[in-house]
Amino acid sequence: MDNYMFRRHIDECATVEEKTTYLEILNYSNPEYDICEEHGLTDDEFENFLNCRGAFEPLKLKDGVTLLNGMRLVVQKDASDDNTFSPLHVSLKPELYESMVRTWHLPFGGIESSSLVGPFFWCSHDHDEEDRHLQIIFRKSDVRKKGKTRGWEIMLSYSYETGITSGFVKGTDSSGIATLLKQLAACCSEVGHPLLLPVIVLSHDLSSNNDKRQRVARDWLRRLENAITLRNEIDEREVYEEFDVDGINRDLVECHSQVLWKRPQAYQEIVKEIKEAMKKFIDDVPVERRTQTLRRLHSSMLSRLDFYRVKLTGMEHYIHTTLERLHIQRQALYNIMAQKESKLNLEIASQQRRLAHATKRDGTAMKTLSLLGAVFLPGTFIASIFSMTFFDFNVGPNYGDPSDSSGEGAQVSNQLWLYFAVTVPLTLIIVLSWYFIDHRREKQYKLEDVMIEKGIDTMEKDILAIMRKKTINKATTWNSGDPKVLAKNRERLIATKETFDTV
Repeated sequence: MDNYMFRRHIDECATVEEKTTYLEILNYSNPEYDICEEHGLTDDEFENFLNCRGAFEPLKLKDGVTLLNGMRLVVQKDASDDNTFSPLHVSLKPELYESMVRTWHLPFGGIESSSLVGPFFWCSHDHDEEDRHLQIIFRKSDVRKKGKTRGWEIMLSYSYETGITSGFVKGTDSSGIATLLKQLAACCSEVGHPLLLPVIVLSHDLSSNNDKRQRVARDWLRRLENAITLRNEIDEREVYEEFDVDGINRDLVECHSQVLWKRPQAYQEIVKEIKEAMKKFIDDVPVERRTQTLRRLHSSMLSRLDFYRVKLTGMEHYIHTTLERLHIQRQALYNIMAQKESKLNLEIASQQRRLAHATKRDGTAMKTLSLLGAVFLPGTFIASIFSMTFFDFNVGPNYGDPSDSSGEGAQVSNQLWLYFAVTVPLTLIIVLSWYFIDHRREKQYKLEDVMIEKGIDTMEKDILAIMRKKTINKATTWNSGDPKVLAKNRERLIATKETFDTV
């Protein structure tokens, strides 16, 4: 099955070209024969390097000199192709890649892990009982950033028979693989342990840069706490100049992403897997290779892994606290945004109220027309009354001819003053009543507008004051130390206990 799956993935993979070199470290019983060199590797010499032929033939040793251990690696330390860590891509020609995996007993699953993201470690023995090998895959890759993939990859195979670790190492410039290989060369006398390179890579990934980034994120968090809830734990020069909701929200998101960088939980699992791999190695390594130097190195590496385990546990707690405080600040910011939104809604309602008032004022035109009608209505009404048969202004002293329409016999009644005596006061009463009622209504409208504006400002101040009092006032916290507060809490606890006892 493994052969079929391997061949199928090889056929599906695309090929990208990367510059290839080799690193060879060999330790002999006589240090004068020790080799530690790195050179370019062409396709023509690739098979010779894999099978130790031609220029790579083993040295002719003097009697009594033996090969102790070593490491032979195919290296691509400055991988630069945009797709070098994309799924189903290999950076060697398919026939060369297959030959390397089969000749060196590298894990077939290495090509299947090309789509993995994040840190990944796997270790197991192969199924060749005659020439047993310890196989290791250690890689970390990520999605594209600025159009390029990122990461590093290590595939190793340790031969219990020869004591030589063979493998393939690849990494982009940002992965620091070149620096790690220099560190490996500096520890060339210790390459007899197949987990040496993975531990060096882990040490690089868990460097002090992680701690520094968490410290920077905590400083950033304190600035945000000062801006949102007015916690005074920073220098005056670090205070936000203005309360910009959009800017602070962006800073909260960025600070959160910085805190989540290289989460400890993933690396705690890596440490656990490496320790299990070391146990597999030390249990199966031949007795003649289990020298005092190897046992000392093994103990040193286990101690370092325990150190990383404790360090990651502490960092996990520290990150958890930072994330909880970020969550509190985010909720406080959302509350402030909700308050501002409520104020905006109130302002909209106020504008709608003003618009309604303006609509009412526009109705004054109709009122004016009504007023004009009211001014002339009393006179019209009185004239209608005087036009009744009770009054006859055409009656003369001799009564005249009924058919005479000249009006010479007309006579104005001496009671005409009654018309003005009734019409003028009635009109004045109506006009003054309308003016008084309308003026009173307009005054009430203005007073309501002023109250709405004051209510908006007062409500916003009250909400902010209550929120800040609840978030930063130490007098209202559970550990304030106020005797009255403590006494109330104690009474509540006693009452709760009595209730439970009763039940």
